[in-house]
Amino acid sequence: MPKQNITAALWLSTGGLAVMSAMSAAIHEVAGEVPTGQIIFWRSFVALLPTLTYLAIRRELGQSIRTRFPHKHLVRGLLGCAVMFFSFVSLRYLSVGLATALTYLAPILSIAAAMIVLRERPGSTIFLGVLLGFIGIVLMLFPALVGTELRDGTLIGVGAGIAMAATNALSRVQVKDLTRTEPPASIALSFALICSLVGLATSLLGWVDLTLTQFTLLAGAGLLGGLGHVLLMESVARAPVSVLAPYEYTGIIWAFGFDLVFLGNVPTFWALAGALVVVGAAALVAYGQGRWSKRPIASA
Repeated sequence: MPKQNITAALWLSTGGLAVMSAMSAAIHEVAGEVPTGQIIFWRSFVALLPTLTYLAIRRELGQSIRTRFPHKHLVRGLLGCAVMFFSFVSLRYLSVGLATALTYLAPILSIAAAMIVLRERPGSTIFLGVLLGFIGIVLMLFPALVGTELRDGTLIGVGAGIAMAATNALSRVQVKDLTRTEPPASIALSFALICSLVGLATSLLGWVDLTLTQFTLLAGAGLLGGLGHVLLMESVARAPVSVLAPYEYTGIIWAFGFDLVFLGNVPTFWALAGALVVVGAAALVAYGQGRWSKRPIASA
């Protein structure tokens, strides 16, 4: 177990968030040219290299291949594949910044579902966060709602982003259940393996011949995704979750930065305003749930 070092944790988290944004930018570039299943395969299969290397260095490779609940790993892996599928569809139609902003809907949708299905009555802070989250979505959709961008697939991209956030919320519940009996190494490895197999199975539906540029971007996305996962795991191991929780929202800065500097996409006023409202709403929900409490919170 690494020693607690908040400075190192924040640097690792910064690197992880930047690397994940770079991965999204690479996928954004090929999402309109390569079938989604083919992207899932390369993203997952290549990510096995940094994941296995990391587990070998930490001497956790042996325990990562042992499990008492293979069916739970299968459910988690399939949910993860669904999250990845919707995420990549969203990246096909939206900028990296907007697609990233929609990922912050996951905790908001979890609260909304609890209000409807479980009849929970959250406090005013959480309720305000949920309301702001949906206002942010309306702001993002405003140009499409007035008919100016329907042909650009904005509604498809936002719909996929919302579906991604919903399945991500379910996936988080499954991961939380798994961590009660399974080591994180086992969860990470089974996820990569299952998504690789699911992606490979889609080759029966037809894949395209990749150009050198497309292959480089897909392989790069896989390496970046695996590396980003490792960096974020290491950051959580070195600092309490309460310290890192507010910091994760800086990922939106990296996402819009890649859009602007590397992809030449300048966000519109409505897109930027909606994204910032969604991120702020997610932060408010996290605060209302006590994730930023000053009380000690155990590291994951």
